[in-house]
Amino acid sequence: MKKKFAFLFASLFLLGACSAGPSGSGSNGGSGDGGNKQEGDTIKIGLNLELSGAVAGYGTQERDGVELAVEKINEDGGILGKKVELVVKDNKSDSNEAATAAANLTTNDGVVAIIGPATSGATKASIPNVTKAQVPLITPSGTDDAITVNGETVQEYIFRSCFQDSFQGVILAKYANETLNAENVAILGDNSSDYAKGLTKAFEGEYKGNIVLKENFTKGDTDFQAVLTKIKDKDFDVLYVPGYYEEAGLIIKQAREMGIEQPIIGADGFGDEKMIQLAGAENVTNVFYTGHFSALAPANDTVEPFIAAFKEKYGKEPSTFNALAYDAMFMIKEAIESQDSADSVSITKGLSELKDFVGVTGNITMDANHNPEKSLVVVGFTDGKESSAEGVNP
Repeated sequence: MKKKFAFLFASLFLLGACSAGPSGSGSNGGSGDGGNKQEGDTIKIGLNLELSGAVAGYGTQERDGVELAVEKINEDGGILGKKVELVVKDNKSDSNEAATAAANLTTNDGVVAIIGPATSGATKASIPNVTKAQVPLITPSGTDDAITVNGETVQEYIFRSCFQDSFQGVILAKYANETLNAENVAILGDNSSDYAKGLTKAFEGEYKGNIVLKENFTKGDTDFQAVLTKIKDKDFDVLYVPGYYEEAGLIIKQAREMGIEQPIIGADGFGDEKMIQLAGAENVTNVFYTGHFSALAPANDTVEPFIAAFKEKYGKEPSTFNALAYDAMFMIKEAIESQDSADSVSITKGLSELKDFVGVTGNITMDANHNPEKSLVVVGFTDGKESSAEGVNP
């Protein structure tokens, strides 16, 4: 059953190939003999994240979440009595760089698991190299359905701690239908990302009303006046904007300044405080998007201690991306402990069998396609602050 909650704080919330980099055996065993082996007194986990470039907002949040998790794990005695060591690579928000980082982490640094990239395109670019090395990868926020399943084939070494685009698109369509009572929808989507295309496709497949207009923009666009004028002239109840925070913030700002007052909905790509900064807090009213984490719609008893620990370390409230990455690290911990081994192939098996994992973003069971089964939250904003949340179970 759906329940509505008021939010006490503004949480922050993606995001959408090629292989690059050296090949060969990793220093902890390598791809030639069954993945990388855990050796020495530490368990090496790689981070392949967007720490600079266009979507650095996502990657830096995820780094903070992982670092908090590792700090807690090490303070509590590590994993199997060994400390966790992070090896951090900046993929610069570039898919080719992400592929190279994946190769370096697996073959040169000998990590036994990787967290990241944050975006769908960069994650897909990393798949060939981690698969060759037999090292598992968890993306905290790469939501493109094709990340974990290629055609009908499950990507053996690829997992995620977030839900996928098809789920978000379906939920947003239902939310438009059932909660916003929208009979007519206009769509303004990013045609340059797999993320946005997947969201659009899923929404169109589920929405029961009329799509009165479907327009596109391209990443990096800043002037939406012409397309918003076309939209304003239509009879619509909701504007659906599948895209990232950079463009979404400007679209919201320009739409509201033009007198477009209808609800604006989107997915977790809205989820960065920069979206509100770009839009102007006064314009972020009647705006809704899907998220993975909420303080006042807590999934379980782990949420409150996580929030307290995050605030103590970073001096601010945690975001969805912080929480997803935090969960990814603890998923790896649970996988290692379930197999009593920190070798990469054993971790892969542990992740594929993950069941009833209690994470701050929800209670997770990994399905056959390496996607987590867990709940989702639709967050509503008024004057730039969260004012409602609706939990939705899968």
